[in-house]
Amino acid sequence: MKLVYTSPPKNSDNKGMSDSAFNAPRLAINRVYTRRGDAGETSLVGGQRVPKDARRIEAYGTVDELNAYVGLARATLGEELARHEAVRDLAPILLRVQHELFNLGSILATLPEDQHPRQPRVTGAEIERLEREIDGMNEALPRLRSFVLPGDSRLNAELHVCRTVCRRAERLLVGLARDEAIPAEAVRYLNRLSDALFVWCRWVSNVSGVAETLWEPERSATGQAVSGQKAE
Repeated sequence: MKLVYTSPPKNSDNKGMSDSAFNAPRLAINRVYTRRGDAGETSLVGGQRVPKDARRIEAYGTVDELNAYVGLARATLGEELARHEAVRDLAPILLRVQHELFNLGSILATLPEDQHPRQPRVTGAEIERLEREIDGMNEALPRLRSFVLPGDSRLNAELHVCRTVCRRAERLLVGLARDEAIPAEAVRYLNRLSDALFVWCRWVSNVSGVAETLWEPERSATGQAVSGQKAE
């Protein structure tokens, strides 16, 4: 499979611009396997061959992993709609995030010298949108008095998995940025997305009427032994 970004189409004024922010990729999928990666190397968008365990590959590979988990959460959300209609508002947000993660992966898979001006990427607009959604949903949530434990529902747990994978992707990008040039918006986007995922975990529990499970240090085996409580 080869990914190519073309020049922006001209509009009616022949200014070499279009009404879209990004060019659509041209995908050439002639066969699923090529055997070119059997020796442990893969290609960047610019054609450079690099080891599959290179930092850049690990970074956008983890972004891809995150996208898959967001898709899993979106599928679970669809199943939840029959019981809790209120979670519907999150469905288009998760779908948009999946598109944004592919845009992020696109720019991470491309060295700076090969990047096209209209190549898909994340920008300040995506970050600002997440911030508005965080503020709007967090406003209706009860104030926390402790950390929350994942697992109040399947959707809650899957969104927490998304959050932790997002944090891992962010850490990888921070490490990559020490040695290679990556857009500053990339780290900022993942940082904000992980915050959003935390709020969405709480939000789905709240609108579904499911009580959150808070971290209680004394519920540990040591705490129960000291207090004489029986393990549940």
